Amino acid sequence: MNGSNQQWQPPHDPRVDPAGAGVRPPNAPDPPSGPGPYGGAGPYGGAAPYPPVTGRPWAMAAPPGTRYDHLARNEVNRWWRPVLGTLLIAFGFVVAAGVSVVGGTVVALLLGFEVGLNILDGGHVLLQLTVLLLSLALVIPAVYLGAWGIQRRPPGTLSSVLGRLRWGWLGTCVLIAVAAQFTAQVALAAMFAISGYSTSGMFGWVGWEKFLPAIVVVLLLVPFQAAAEEYAFRGWLLQAFGALVRSPWPAILVGAAGFAAMHGYTDWGIIDVFLFAIVAGWLAIRTGGLEAPIALHVVNNVSAFGVSAAAGSLEQALRQGSVPWQSIIGTFVQMAVFAALVWMIAKRRAIATVSG
Repeated sequence: MNGSNQQWQPPHDPRVDPAGAGVRPPNAPDPPSGPGPYGGAGPYGGAAPYPPVTGRPWAMAAPPGTRYDHLARNEVNRWWRPVLGTLLIAFGFVVAAGVSVVGGTVVALLLGFEVGLNILDGGHVLLQLTVLLLSLALVIPAVYLGAWGIQRRPPGTLSSVLGRLRWGWLGTCVLIAVAAQFTAQVALAAMFAISGYSTSGMFGWVGWEKFLPAIVVVLLLVPFQAAAEEYAFRGWLLQAFGALVRSPWPAILVGAAGFAAMHGYTDWGIIDVFLFAIVAGWLAIRTGGLEAPIALHVVNNVSAFGVSAAAGSLEQALRQGSVPWQSIIGTFVQMAVFAALVWMIAKRRAIATVSG
């Protein structure tokens, strides 16, 4: 202290303009003194040398409080966008299938396998399974491109109302799906026993040498294959219809029909797959995202392919075809248990069902 009553003043900083408009970078040129081409004052007291930032962002989200199937209803939503996006995804599926088949054929030739015109018609079951799963998994980029490039919305809105996949909720749904699958298998075994249906050939053990390669392929690729089908049928299709139609049921029913047609099941198998798709679509709306449908689909397919791999009957699983009527009982129990538990836990944990 020097005993002076004069208030202390900070040293002069030449970067600060007299009008107090802000601090310029050390090497910034002096601002123009005359009127700028765009009018108004610049950031340092002079005329504005650059045009004002205008326009809308490319990806625009729907308003807060929007239901999952309506997330494509942003400012630029038009009737032709979901139509064009659906065509893009269909083309993407054809490209993904072609790339997978060509890649699988090259691998088969390198391994010395005999390959016909279509590797899916060959006798190399594990390679067939790999090609099939990859051809479906590779559709995910096309679905994301349709949302971002055609509908001009954040592609994360395909996953949930929060604009992302809710990993914690997905893990919970996987655990619920495992419990529902176990309950379904118990009910199915009981129905087989009561009706006297022979299960010979359905269960068995092929040995570790053949089981391990098959289960590795299943565990690595089935989650992506199942997720891709959910993004296409319960994600894109629900929201494509939802961009134009208020009720979710036309999309759920059309998506379930398309999902069933995509599979090779007959008679009771068609009803089985259709029921699965109805429940998955309903859960996507009720939980505000694809976590529950993805978990259900992944656990169901891993279980089905895993049992077939253990029994050495992967080829039969790939052909799909007819299933016994008792399977409907197992599917009904599985869907009922899973849907009820997911709904109750989602309400208890206040899982978001509309956008924030």
